[in-house]
Amino acid sequence: MNSCKPRLHVAATGAANLASVGAMCKRAGVEAIVTSDPEALYSAEKALLPGVGAFGAAMSALRAKGLDKALLARAKEGKPTMGICLGMQMLCAGSEESPGVPGIGLLSSKVGRFRVELPLPQLGWNRVSPALGPTLLKAGWAYFANSYRVKDCPLGLKAAESSYGENFVAALEAYKEGEALPFLLLCQFHPELSGPWGLDLFRRWMGLETLEARP
Repeated sequence: MNSCKPRLHVAATGAANLASVGAMCKRAGVEAIVTSDPEALYSAEKALLPGVGAFGAAMSALRAKGLDKALLARAKEGKPTMGICLGMQMLCAGSEESPGVPGIGLLSSKVGRFRVELPLPQLGWNRVSPALGPTLLKAGWAYFANSYRVKDCPLGLKAAESSYGENFVAALEAYKEGEALPFLLLCQFHPELSGPWGLDLFRRWMGLETLEARP
């Protein structure tokens, strides 16, 4: 184990893209620690909630291990927390995909199905436009795989947008006053599948030098 590497605790959801997330961490020089221990997840310096699959099944897996409460507590306390795809959606109040199944509830937003006549899921590259003003996110192309989305930005957060027949939230950021990096970064897209742009975003959030900064 290389103690010099920054560590990222990854929630073991049972429905997660753990292999691709692990590969992203390796490319970034980050030690990924997959955990089912709620205390370890709560107290981690940085934590990630990944996810692919169905909302209801993934929430059941989180609740069975107590990881939902750990994630909610740490995010409410401003501890650096990231969510990817279904991981972002699970931090919301609920989803049309699984009626009656509550989400973690950090955000009051309800996740809805795309109201479009385009093929679902949205599968492939799409343009991400960041919010105005200083943000961690930069404009670029990201890889999406989703049939459900958050439509509007919750109060107090910064939202990057994309469009797939309708505008939707591509990512959310929350900052503590006076800090340059967001403590909360939620991505509807998959940064681990989004090439150098996604890797640079992840490295910036981890507080590491980006590929762009290298000579």
